[in-house]
Amino acid sequence: MTDLNRKRLVVGISGASGVIYGLRALDLLRQLEIETHLVMTRSATLTLGHETELSLAEVHASADVVYQPDDVGAAIASGSFRTMGMLVAPARSAASRKSRPG
Repeated sequence: MTDLNRKRLVVGISGASGVIYGLRALDLLRQLEIETHLVMTRSATLTLGHETELSLAEVHASADVVYQPDDVGAAIASGSFRTMGMLVAPARSAASRKSRPG
């Protein structure tokens, strides 16, 4: 599959309560054979420890590619990086309204 036709999605996991939604999304996307590019906030890493028994390494292993939150040179930061979009989970409605395009 060429880069332009590749099915891939950026998954952002925030530190809000409900980190399990992002983890479940990663599982479902893998089943659908969609390449996942994961970025987690530092708060998400802390929340992960409070809400699940999973290690950070286990979460990272469920994504195809993992980026650090402060990596401004990451492939996903480039406008030429083609994706189906970005899923942020969990997301508060106020944050969602601020991040939509347009």
